Amino acid sequence: MSDNTEETVRIYTGSDMIATGLVVRLEEAGITPILRDDEQSGVMFGAGSKFDDQVRVFVREDELAIAQPIVDAYLIEIGE
Repeated sequence: MSDNTEETVRIYTGSDMIATGLVVRLEEAGITPILRDDEQSGVMFGAGSKFDDQVRVFVREDELAIAQPIVDAYLIEIGE
Protein backbone atom coordinates (compact mmCIF):
# COMPACT_ATOMS: atom_id res chain seq x y z
CA MET A 1 0.00 0.00 0.00
CA SER A 2 1.27 3.45 -0.90
CA ASP A 3 2.01 6.07 1.73
CA ASN A 4 1.32 8.83 -0.82
CA THR A 5 -1.46 10.98 0.61
CA GLU A 6 -0.92 13.99 -1.66
CA GLU A 7 -4.05 15.24 -3.38
CA THR A 8 -4.13 15.90 -7.10
CA VAL A 9 -6.14 18.46 -9.04
CA ARG A 10 -7.31 18.16 -12.63
CA ILE A 11 -6.05 21.15 -14.60
CA TYR A 12 -6.96 20.16 -18.16
CA THR A 13 -9.33 17.88 -20.04
CA GLY A 14 -9.16 17.70 -23.81
CA SER A 15 -7.24 16.41 -26.78
CA ASP A 16 -4.13 14.30 -26.45
CA MET A 17 -2.06 16.66 -28.58
CA ILE A 18 -2.80 19.72 -26.43
CA ALA A 19 -2.36 17.72 -23.22
CA THR A 20 1.04 16.49 -24.39
CA GLY A 21 2.19 20.05 -25.09
CA LEU A 22 0.93 21.12 -21.70
CA VAL A 23 2.79 18.30 -19.98
CA VAL A 24 6.03 19.44 -21.65
CA ARG A 25 5.49 23.02 -20.42
CA LEU A 26 4.78 21.84 -16.88
CA GLU A 27 7.84 19.58 -16.85
CA GLU A 28 9.99 22.51 -18.00
CA ALA A 29 8.80 24.35 -14.88
CA GLY A 30 9.80 21.43 -12.65
CA ILE A 31 6.28 20.06 -12.22
CA THR A 32 5.62 16.36 -12.83
CA PRO A 33 2.02 16.14 -14.06
CA ILE A 34 -0.07 13.00 -14.32
CA LEU A 35 -1.56 12.32 -17.75
CA ARG A 36 -4.62 10.08 -17.71
CA ASP A 37 -5.77 8.68 -21.03
CA ASP A 38 -8.80 6.45 -20.47
CA GLU A 39 -9.06 5.53 -24.14
CA GLN A 40 -5.52 4.17 -24.20
CA SER A 41 -6.11 2.38 -20.90
CA GLY A 42 -9.26 0.81 -22.33
CA VAL A 43 -7.36 -0.48 -25.34
CA MET A 44 -4.55 -1.87 -23.20
CA PHE A 45 -6.82 -3.64 -20.75
CA GLY A 46 -9.62 -4.71 -23.07
CA ALA A 47 -12.30 -2.31 -21.85
CA GLY A 48 -12.81 -1.18 -25.47
CA SER A 49 -15.23 1.64 -24.72
CA LYS A 50 -15.58 5.00 -26.43
CA PHE A 51 -13.94 7.77 -24.37
CA ASP A 52 -14.30 10.67 -26.87
CA ASP A 53 -10.53 11.15 -27.27
CA GLN A 54 -10.31 13.05 -23.99
CA VAL A 55 -7.27 12.97 -21.76
CA ARG A 56 -6.89 14.59 -18.39
CA VAL A 57 -3.88 16.28 -16.85
CA PHE A 58 -3.47 16.40 -13.07
CA VAL A 59 -0.94 18.09 -10.81
CA ARG A 60 -0.31 17.86 -7.09
CA GLU A 61 -2.48 20.28 -5.16
CA ASP A 62 0.57 22.00 -3.68
CA GLU A 63 1.83 22.76 -7.24
CA LEU A 64 -1.44 24.24 -8.49
CA ALA A 65 -0.45 27.86 -7.84
CA ILE A 66 2.58 27.41 -10.11
CA ALA A 67 0.85 25.21 -12.70
CA GLN A 68 -2.33 27.23 -13.31
CA PRO A 69 -0.64 30.30 -14.85
CA ILE A 70 1.36 27.96 -17.12
CA VAL A 71 -1.86 26.25 -18.24
CA ASP A 72 -3.63 29.57 -18.84
CA ALA A 73 -0.73 31.01 -20.84
CA TYR A 74 -0.36 27.84 -22.93
CA LEU A 75 -4.06 27.71 -23.81
CA ILE A 76 -4.04 31.39 -24.81
CA GLU A 77 -0.89 30.86 -26.88
CA ILE A 78 -2.45 28.01 -28.87
CA GLY A 79 -5.83 29.74 -29.19
CA GLU A 80 -7.75 27.28 -27.08
